[in-house]
Amino acid sequence: MARRCFFWLMVFAAGAPIFARAASKDRPHILFLFADDLCFQSIGAWQQTDIDTPNLDRLAGRGTSFRRAYNMGSWTGAVCVASRAMLITGRSLWDARAVHPQMERERQAGALWPQLLKQAGYRTYGTGKWHIPVEAAACFDVVRHIRGAMPGTHPSAYHRPREGESEPWRSDDRALGGYWEGGRHWSEVTADDAIDFFTDAKGREQPSFFYVAFNAPHDPRQAPTEYLERYPLSRIKAPSNFLDAYPYREAIGCAHELRDESLAPMPRTKHAVQVHRQEYYALITHLDAQIGRILDALERSGLADKTWICFTADHGLAIGQHGLFGKQNVYDHSVRVPLIVAGPGLPKNRSVEAAVYLQDAVPTTLEMAGVERPRQMFFRSLGPFLRETERKSEYPAVYGAYLDLQRAVTWEGWKLIAYPKASKIRLFDLAHDPHEQHDLADDLRHAARKRQCFHQLIALQKEMGDTLDIMRTFKELAAGE
Repeated sequence: MARRCFFWLMVFAAGAPIFARAASKDRPHILFLFADDLCFQSIGAWQQTDIDTPNLDRLAGRGTSFRRAYNMGSWTGAVCVASRAMLITGRSLWDARAVHPQMERERQAGALWPQLLKQAGYRTYGTGKWHIPVEAAACFDVVRHIRGAMPGTHPSAYHRPREGESEPWRSDDRALGGYWEGGRHWSEVTADDAIDFFTDAKGREQPSFFYVAFNAPHDPRQAPTEYLERYPLSRIKAPSNFLDAYPYREAIGCAHELRDESLAPMPRTKHAVQVHRQEYYALITHLDAQIGRILDALERSGLADKTWICFTADHGLAIGQHGLFGKQNVYDHSVRVPLIVAGPGLPKNRSVEAAVYLQDAVPTTLEMAGVERPRQMFFRSLGPFLRETERKSEYPAVYGAYLDLQRAVTWEGWKLIAYPKASKIRLFDLAHDPHEQHDLADDLRHAARKRQCFHQLIALQKEMGDTLDIMRTFKELAAGE
């Protein structure tokens, strides 16, 4: 009960806590900023990458950074579909898959995230990428520029670049459409919508929920010329875990025929990785500039001192790490995302290393709004971490899955990955090998740890309703104590 009550006991008006359930007009506004394909390594202040993100850096300075936020994975190659289904329903991976075809039924029952906030008295606004099989206009009070999926792409965006050949693609070429469709970059349009929402919300007594979902930095990675010029190839380093080809790519569903994987040639080259990262970083820095516009407009609106802000992304991206380019894998670069929470009275310039899921943002906002956590909701509030005086409550182990081809568990600083089709187990000591380069699965010194992690994975499968029988494939491990 204490966890469920956290946020409506910690509502802030004029910077002071009110230790009683607040009236609707006194509850904070909620601004949810959502990126697409943004790896946890892409925040400049976190010093993982040489990248310019001054506005996300200042947001991190104003709030709490959850440095180990995860997405569970996906039942489909479009990983963003699964991630967003979990977000909007609050359900874990396989439960979300079960309700995904009946999402309209969930909407009619009033069970979706924006609807729960609306029922609590919030005026709800939505813009940008949705990718949920139900009309956004039926879920929010106000919607603008809802984007069904990724921007339209072009054949010249694939199988490139090839050293020694002319470059068929320029990300700042507006004639190629994509983010430039409609004449104004989609990230700028999304920011424009958020700023307009603040104008509409200003002066209203009821609190507001702003769902601002960018398509960036998903491919096609298109940014204005001045942002590309900030990243000459001499500035771009190939990742330390670069491979020219991932040895198990066929067996794990990441063959070159997969759309994400076909963006660059095979075998991978460091030059191709540098070029794609140049475009990725440029699009992220352009996205960061739009977030800066939003934060500045929020200050001007007079709403900032009563607004809780969350920034996160639906999943990460490889772009050359382990020889992979997409997000259809369970390595940290693809399942970990930034998660930053800021707002009046919340801890500032603080990092949390405990394991959480990005979808934990949902029950956190519900508690802030005074909404009881629905029974079907798997995810937990971040309240215990934001309230520094309370005992923390992290997930003891993190679950990961992709189709019926990959499973993973992260537990006590170790990660075990299981590839059933390849009959392969991988084991990484994340504390000493954060880039997951040194597979210890066949090292007899770690045999006990491998068995322990495997049984943790089996336990998580049961908890998640995961019916894939990996014990049959890995009989020896399953039999171990």
